Amino acid sequence: MDLNSASATVLQVLTQATSQDTAVLKPAEEQLKQWETQPGFYSVLLNIFTNHTLDVNVRWLAVLYFKNGIDRYWRRVAPHALSEEEKTTLRAGLITNFNEPVNQIATQISVLIAKVARVDCPRQWPELIPTLLESVKVQDDLQQHRALLTFYHVTKTLASKRLAADRKLFYDLASGIYSFVCSLWNHHTDTFLQQVCRGDEAAASNSLERTLLSLKVLRKLTVHGFVEPRWSIEVMGFLHAVFERLKQFLECSRSIRAENVCRDRLEKTIILFTKVLLDFLDQHPFSFIPLIQRSLEFAVSYVFTEAGEGIVFERFIVQCLNLIKMIVKNDAYKPSKNIEDSSPETLEAHKIKTAFFTYPTLMEICRRLVTHYFLLTKEELTMWEEDPEGFTVEETGGDSWKYSLRPCTEVLFFDIFHEYNQTLTPVLLEMVRSLQGSTNLEDTSAILIKDAVYNAVGLAAYELFDSVDFDQWFKSQLLAELQVSHDRYKPIRRRVIWLIGQWISVKFQSDLRPMLYEAIRNLLQDQDLVVRIETATTLKLTVDDFEFTTDQFLPYLESMFTLLFELLQEVTQCDTKMHVLHVLSCVIERVNMQIRPYVGCLVQYLPLLWKQSEEHNMLRCAILTTLIHLVQGLGADSKNLYPFLLPVIQLSTDVSQPPHVYLLEDGLELWLVTLENSPCLTPELLRVFQNMSALLELSSENLKNCFKIINAYIFLSSPEFLQMYAADLCRSFCELLKDITTEGQVQVLKVVENVLKVNPVLGSHMFQPLLPSVFRGIIDGERYPVVMSTYLGIMGRVLLQNAGFFSLLLSQMACELGQELDQILGNMIEMWVDRMDNITQPERRKLSALALLSLLPSLNSVIQDKFCGIINISVEGLHDIMTEDPETGTYKDCMLMSHFEEPKVTEDEEPPTEQDKRKKILALKDPVHTLSLQQFIYEKLKAQQELLGEQGFQALMETVDTEIVAQLQEFLQGF
Repeated sequence: MDLNSASATVLQVLTQATSQDTAVLKPAEEQLKQWETQPGFYSVLLNIFTNHTLDVNVRWLAVLYFKNGIDRYWRRVAPHALSEEEKTTLRAGLITNFNEPVNQIATQISVLIAKVARVDCPRQWPELIPTLLESVKVQDDLQQHRALLTFYHVTKTLASKRLAADRKLFYDLASGIYSFVCSLWNHHTDTFLQQVCRGDEAAASNSLERTLLSLKVLRKLTVHGFVEPRWSIEVMGFLHAVFERLKQFLECSRSIRAENVCRDRLEKTIILFTKVLLDFLDQHPFSFIPLIQRSLEFAVSYVFTEAGEGIVFERFIVQCLNLIKMIVKNDAYKPSKNIEDSSPETLEAHKIKTAFFTYPTLMEICRRLVTHYFLLTKEELTMWEEDPEGFTVEETGGDSWKYSLRPCTEVLFFDIFHEYNQTLTPVLLEMVRSLQGSTNLEDTSAILIKDAVYNAVGLAAYELFDSVDFDQWFKSQLLAELQVSHDRYKPIRRRVIWLIGQWISVKFQSDLRPMLYEAIRNLLQDQDLVVRIETATTLKLTVDDFEFTTDQFLPYLESMFTLLFELLQEVTQCDTKMHVLHVLSCVIERVNMQIRPYVGCLVQYLPLLWKQSEEHNMLRCAILTTLIHLVQGLGADSKNLYPFLLPVIQLSTDVSQPPHVYLLEDGLELWLVTLENSPCLTPELLRVFQNMSALLELSSENLKNCFKIINAYIFLSSPEFLQMYAADLCRSFCELLKDITTEGQVQVLKVVENVLKVNPVLGSHMFQPLLPSVFRGIIDGERYPVVMSTYLGIMGRVLLQNAGFFSLLLSQMACELGQELDQILGNMIEMWVDRMDNITQPERRKLSALALLSLLPSLNSVIQDKFCGIINISVEGLHDIMTEDPETGTYKDCMLMSHFEEPKVTEDEEPPTEQDKRKKILALKDPVHTLSLQQFIYEKLKAQQELLGEQGFQALMETVDTEIVAQLQEFLQGF
């Protein structure tokens, strides 16, 4: 590209690409895309975005195209990579001057310089760091700031590289520039503090920005730039200075009000100081040991004493609490049970912690956490009144403790209580004792204190296991508190029912459950929505508990279910509806079939909720989960839900519909349980299977469920299903088998085996294209035992139940392999006998014996040649399945089934699904369960004897080992 003529052309196209008119915009974007790989294009872009006289939007677009080009074409190995000459020119151009006037463009330029540095620094770009270090010293404000901004982005990028060689380079860089960056940071920090004292807001704001950027660079260098930072005097000096600077900045914040331009940036800087400490502790716990004492003193004084009053703010409190938590919980500071196994550093850290966390300190922390930080705030109480649903789904769990005050205080309390439970248990129990009896309704602060103390007892439930007689407390006090129905007492009603939920799995006598169910039923009718939602949560924990018994719960089932359903209709927010649905699902799952009389209302409401939740995929997931449990509870009656159920399954499992991304997993499970509980195949249920071929093509982690669904259709109604879909399925299977794991291969083959089990004639015909590969696998001696076992299972079905088809297959294989028919048959029998040990399932072992015996009687010399192997397998099969009747002393085949019995189900067992019943009926027709192997061997040997005559047969029997013959005779006594 000739730069001058090209610049004008590119500039024109970039201008068009900023247009709002798509007719102008689209062709311009196409043209820019074509130029991406043209030599010289990026030099033109550099000229454009460094020309400050041009339109800002055009320059912004030029920077973005340049940045994307670095990602795609900067590395040497990239297709259409930039030439080394052009890259040299570009690198020089990028750091010629740091004077970009527009903030957003300056940030983008800094980021793209960092992207180049990630690939080229320091080897191809040794001048980058020295240039930046010179530029941050200049007097010009703008240049100094832009250079510092770039310096930060470069440091951040280089610090993120993880290969050993890159780490080494970064260590070298850090040790070379650390003292310079420290002095730069100190300079800007001092300047800022002087300007604040003088009241020069504008200058202070500029200096604070530089302080923040230089501190960001120092954070990266300190945390990632040293292998053992504790040996660096400069690093440890900086970290000790952080505490001094933090105090200065916190004091400074007293005089800087919220409306001041510096306020937001000042808080960011204070938080950044705490991030330096937290990151350093996380990455270098042993190097942090000299800072433990100071960190704890600092954090505890600001958060738990008067020192912090009037200057601390929420985000800072959270950081301080996290600092205490990380020191308390740090594994590097916990000695082993055997002290000799602990490192000296660990013992030193433990000693510092023990000296700091004395009884008075722990007691004060515990009291302040509970009676100050656990109290419901004015904002929370207002939210309770104005947005009760928002109040109940306030963010907790996950990583919320890192950012939000309430979860953060609760997690710290939990960790400190766990670590020092012997010291803190009496302190907490004393707080509980002082709150016995009901609280004065007029005394709001006493109610809030009680709420906070009960919260602490719930959080520490596992630690208090031996110290609290919860059953007694429940009977003597908590139950009575739940019955105080005054509106002002609602925080206690909510907290007590929450508290019981925390203790239910820790320590709760099962014979008290009816009293609890009674209380839950009453509270589900409470006038306050927050109390009702909390009660639903506790109901879920109670029902989901290991000691739950249906019998105890049944008297309350109808009323509870009705009240939960009313709650589900009443709440309006998506998250709350999901929550209540999960509670309903849990109840349905635990009581199973007992739910049938009560689900009518829910069944009518769910289609409406599904329609309303079109934009809320997570709510739809909750509906799917509820439907799964509903179908399981309703069993065969779930057929009445099909008008709603099948379109839901259809949508959830259709990969051409966007919602499938969220709904597929639950949708497949619902599809499966629907089939398992279906009494018969309906045309609509058959039609849903059209979604399957696309699902098999996805070949994701959902394949296992797809195979289960296919099997369910086979058991449900194989002839209709196979006529309609077998050809497509066979094609999909052939594709799948080309590229699938061994486990996946077995899953596919098991489906084919099931088809043959259910319908040997139609199945052999429909899946004929798959069978040659199975045959070849057997002859070639497939090396994976599970695959070989499945191959033999399939071939056993064909040979035993469709002998005519087996002959055709044998002929086809003889043609394909160019071998004699008998030779192939001989090879197959030989491999079968040889690999019989690969088969572990007794059913398949019996099937193999039956299948090979079905080749008899025969005059074929190959079969007679393999007679010995066939008898060996048959006797092995007899050993597997024959049991001796102790009364008569005779043997009988334990796999024989003569009639269908409904199994008796105990309370702990799931009742049999319709599919279980279908499998049982199928087994009654399966030769493995209908033919006596004993009888079959006897008849086949007798027929062979008649065919060959006594002498010929005797000669044949002599090929069998005498020990085997003796065992065979013992099994055939009485025939």
